[in-house]
Amino acid sequence: MIGKEDRWLIVGLGNPGKEYERTRHNAGFRAIDILAENLRCKIDKAKFQGLYGQVSRQGQKLYLLKPLTYMNLSGRSILQLSAYFHIPPQRIIVLFDDISLEPGRIRIRADGSAGGHNGIKSIISELGSQEFPRVKIGVGGKPDTDADLKDWVLSPFSAADEKALESALKRAADAALCIIDSGVPETANRYNGSKP
Repeated sequence: MIGKEDRWLIVGLGNPGKEYERTRHNAGFRAIDILAENLRCKIDKAKFQGLYGQVSRQGQKLYLLKPLTYMNLSGRSILQLSAYFHIPPQRIIVLFDDISLEPGRIRIRADGSAGGHNGIKSIISELGSQEFPRVKIGVGGKPDTDADLKDWVLSPFSAADEKALESALKRAADAALCIIDSGVPETANRYNGSKP
């Protein structure tokens, strides 16, 4: 029998809707889709203000979630699912876009502040904790300092950046499982700073 200590929630952040599918802000959605495919897990249950799926792996139960609240309210969906299945913040892995990393890079963190990311801000607020592991996916910073940040993260990638991103998304999906298997420090050692 799978106990509470063997449950993990892996979340990909993004915005629902066709118009957002290929934007920078949806890197988390795209990474979780790759992970779901690797695990043969369908993310098709509509509940907790999101779409989720569940799969058993090596004696653990993994829940994969795509919040459908739009980015700024992501924490609401995560809180509902994690409370229902009794999953603590330390076992909630969040995959999301990071403008401070160039496309193709990922970075693993055990905890920390929101760093200006509204989705992470919402999660911290709803969970009342910063102690959840993150897989940051580089999407590149604004090329023009005067450009609006919202416009930038809701814009699509260039062809070159898209190619670099594809590699990062695969590594981000692998890193989420590595956190479960080997812990955050080992995963960070393996993936932080590595080039695609």
